[in-house]
Amino acid sequence: QVQLVESGGRLVQAGGSLSLSCAASGRTLNSYAVGWYRQAPGKLREIVSITDWSGSDVYYTESVKGRFTISRNNAKNTVYLQMDSLKPEDTGKYYCADAPERNRLRVGVGDNWGEGTQVTVSS
Repeated sequence: QVQLVESGGRLVQAGGSLSLSCAASGRTLNSYAVGWYRQAPGKLREIVSITDWSGSDVYYTESVKGRFTISRNNAKNTVYLQMDSLKPEDTGKYYCADAPERNRLRVGVGDNWGEGTQVTVSS
């Protein structure tokens, strides 16, 4: 069974940057789509970004377009989320999940989920 582990979250000032990683163990991520989600206190989890298995077909929620970049290194079994120009509203716990098809991730259906990494953006 695959395990997904997120890392890279921390406290950062508004306007700063962070790079999150989602590392998989137990099986390859190579043929799986991977999504990043976030959940702020008192709010529902929301989709942030998705990449297909190749990294060539990506999706971003409107609020992060132009600021966040999703990428993957299949040789390292890892998916990344580069976050630039961070805003206080980006604060939340960030999770990654995988699924055979990206459309399932668009509706929040992932086969496996990590435990999340906390991102806090101060104003």
